[in-house]
Amino acid sequence: MDRFLAVERILRGVQPHQLLDGLRSALEEHFAASAVDLLMADYSLTELRRVTVLPYTTDPVAMAGTPAGEAFTSQGATFEAVEEGIRAHLPVSVRGDRLGVLAVTLPEDQEPPVWAELGRFAEALAHEVFVADRDTDLYVQARRSSRLTLAAEMQWQLLPGRACARPEFAMGGQLEPAYAIYGDCFDWSASAHKLTVALINGMGEGASAALLTNLAVNALRNARRAGIPLDAQAELADQAIYAQHVGEQHVAALLLEFDLATGEIDAVDAGSPRLWRLRDGKTERVHFDEQLPLGTFEDTTYTLERLQALAGDRFVFVSDGVYDVTGPHGEPYGDHALARAVAATADLPAAHVPGAVLEELRDRREGGLATDDAMIVCLDWFGPNPSSGSASDIASAGLGTR
Repeated sequence: MDRFLAVERILRGVQPHQLLDGLRSALEEHFAASAVDLLMADYSLTELRRVTVLPYTTDPVAMAGTPAGEAFTSQGATFEAVEEGIRAHLPVSVRGDRLGVLAVTLPEDQEPPVWAELGRFAEALAHEVFVADRDTDLYVQARRSSRLTLAAEMQWQLLPGRACARPEFAMGGQLEPAYAIYGDCFDWSASAHKLTVALINGMGEGASAALLTNLAVNALRNARRAGIPLDAQAELADQAIYAQHVGEQHVAALLLEFDLATGEIDAVDAGSPRLWRLRDGKTERVHFDEQLPLGTFEDTTYTLERLQALAGDRFVFVSDGVYDVTGPHGEPYGDHALARAVAATADLPAAHVPGAVLEELRDRREGGLATDDAMIVCLDWFGPNPSSGSASDIASAGLGTR
């Protein structure tokens, strides 16, 4: 039997919490592997942690300056000589979402095709871990360097992922402080012809802020999945929040819907997180007509605005927590510093940009604690995909989704 099929069959046959044990046994049998480890990226994306039966019992591997960290950040295999032979570090990612690294040690006398084959195993493992998270806490626990606050637990479970990639776009997002976030959140969903992005900033702190954000995100998802237009999605979410809190609490939001066939963007700015665009080397703030935050008044009406994405555009979304960071002399971060950071990270992939900007913010605080949670999402627009078909084209052809 083909070795890949044999290993894949083992991965699909074991229990969710036994994925690593099954893979380790298969690689020992078919490749004479002497060591197999799965390292998961922690929530702050600063270290990698081994998957073990007992969490928090092994030393983390730093993301910076290590072969495993380089494999994660570059999304390419790295190799190092060890006493037992050669240790390969292979990125474990699914549809652009980076989960961790598979570390495999083999005898020295291995041909390049073997490493390529192991890369396929790492990809297959990523898909299995993604599904296994529904049934076991093992891999979720491995992502944690410390206990999350209740609010952070609620927020991380709400996210769609930390990165996503398709031929038309690639994007990544990050929240900080990762283990004690409050009301900031992002959400996205892509269909055959649309990409919807929601950036949320709920008022308040702790679990109450997380509950408010959960209500907002799920109200938006409910409206989106009903197939209604973007402005109506905002209005239904507004009604849900107002019905619960009668104007005493509200949610700032920026909602965008990309047409994957044309690059046209519909937007609703409801007291929003801010949007920056990098186009042809020039960084500029994208201004909208700011409308009321969701839940402020009863039966608020929202209007759409439209802009056009061009191939090569980069969009960077930030919440107030980014602007609120002060330097050593009390000076705010501000538009100028953010524009400089967007330009300085122009050569990084979208998934790496949020972490790079947040690292700059940590340096700016000189190790001090954040006073507010911060959200950064980066989206690279590669260009429209005519084969996706616009929503209007699909509707006129009678091919709407069912």
